[in-house]
Amino acid sequence: MKAPIILFLISYLAAPTCPAILGRCKIAKMLSDGGLDYFEGYSLQNWVCLAYFESKFNPSAVYENSRGGYMGYGLFQIRDSNWCDHGKNLCRVSCSALLNPNLKATIQCAKKIVKGRLGMGAWPTWSRNCQLSDTLDRWLDGCQL
Repeated sequence: MKAPIILFLISYLAAPTCPAILGRCKIAKMLSDGGLDYFEGYSLQNWVCLAYFESKFNPSAVYENSRGGYMGYGLFQIRDSNWCDHGKNLCRVSCSALLNPNLKATIQCAKKIVKGRLGMGAWPTWSRNCQLSDTLDRWLDGCQL
């Protein structure tokens, strides 16, 4: 009788936990602290909107785009084909570092990307969902920054 209970407890404690999805205001604070508010002219609201549409605020999200032949990593789904260690590594960072919930590597890489000629247009989801949005202010509603 004790063996099933012990096995259950061991399996419960050893089971992997789900990655933490960060809240909208927590993301906003971290991105602001990382210097993204009005970085290259893009408001914090734009960055929070991008984070939502790219990863639903999941800093450890990984997405494989088999049609495009690339993987997206982290909060902003940064592509391995150009930006991290599987491709050209223009950010000089490992792709796995972009999955860290402290967001330091992600923010530094995002800054390099947005300095490019496309700006935030480098993320097609930003162009579709955030660029022309007249409701960007809602992304910071109720947040204490």
